[in-house]
Amino acid sequence: MSLSYLAKSIAESPTLRLNEEAQLLRERGEPVIHLGIGEPKNKAPINAILNSAAKLNTGDIKYSPTDGIPSLKKSIITYTEENYDKVVEPENVIVSSGAKQAIYNMLYALLNPQDEVIVLAPYWVSYPEIIKMVYGVPVIVTPEDGTLHPRMADIMKAVSPSTKAIIVNSPNNPSGLVFSEDFIRDIVQFCEKKQIYLIMDDIYHKLVFDRKKVPSCYAFTDKDIEDSRLIVVNGISKLYGMTGFRIGWTIAPRRLVQVMTNIQAQTTSCASIILQAAAEGALNGLQSVVENLRLTIENNHRVMMRELESFSGVKVTNPDGTFYCFPDFRAYTQNSVELSEFLLKKALVVTVPGREFGMDGHLRLSYAGSVKDITEGIARIKWALDPDYPNEIYIGDKKMVRDWS
Repeated sequence: MSLSYLAKSIAESPTLRLNEEAQLLRERGEPVIHLGIGEPKNKAPINAILNSAAKLNTGDIKYSPTDGIPSLKKSIITYTEENYDKVVEPENVIVSSGAKQAIYNMLYALLNPQDEVIVLAPYWVSYPEIIKMVYGVPVIVTPEDGTLHPRMADIMKAVSPSTKAIIVNSPNNPSGLVFSEDFIRDIVQFCEKKQIYLIMDDIYHKLVFDRKKVPSCYAFTDKDIEDSRLIVVNGISKLYGMTGFRIGWTIAPRRLVQVMTNIQAQTTSCASIILQAAAEGALNGLQSVVENLRLTIENNHRVMMRELESFSGVKVTNPDGTFYCFPDFRAYTQNSVELSEFLLKKALVVTVPGREFGMDGHLRLSYAGSVKDITEGIARIKWALDPDYPNEIYIGDKKMVRDWS
């Protein structure tokens, strides 16, 4: 079979592959614990279910407008005004089949071949691959001070005449950090001055801890949305735990929205009208469901930090939000892929290698599941790695003995 060079260059999604591996292990009856999964265990909000069911019961399930149904766009406009203190028009909004499609369509619309996009490490695994899929060049910027927080000095050194955009994801997947207000101010003003598009991936922006606030990028520009280089991506997947509904949106200048609409029309046509109805129900329903989810995750976060703090040799930066942490396992190995495979084989714990996020030697651990999964999962990892930990453990109903050093 003859495949294109571009297609062959695109890596598989490691997170989706690990989900599939975990599912196969479970189907075989193995007591696998999944600390790699990027979705909460909550049920979809009742308003989302009722609104989608009401639409389904009409039997009138047809195409929707390519850029989204008007009632959902109205809800997104209200959400943007309430949470970003920014008034936008329907022409500034496009609804897509998930935030991932929104980012793909946006980069397809913006980039010419060999245009560069700055990606801040550690980064979400799909950014570099999506950039390559539209013939752009990902430029990875890693903080030179060894932290997980980006620095303007490092970014400015990486900017070239070919730089078209910078992607910022805060709260960050995989680190869980909320980037400082000073950083957001500086990068907004830098991009506006240099006429570089700033893509704010805000998919986790309400899932933060200890009463922290995620600064709105719009607070640091005085430009009208049509003249601004700011683009905001969001969706219902993380905020409401509705990962399977695949509804995301983009807030952008109307000319960009028009082009993204053309791209979407020629690919997926439109997002499912049933799933758009569910998103509208979630946005318009009781928002206590978001706070309840946030509180559950915040509690899980505390449990995860407590377990990791007693792990010899492992360093972890305390997350400010999301449901991930990104501990440093380099005291045990520099090779995160081998480490992740080892933990799956020996301890039946799924983790995601840090190499996939641009920082080898780390693992991304999720605390989106149950407290039991967190405590037992970290205990298994300690058993597999820490020579000071007891060398016997029960995994499922089997007594396991550590016979390696």
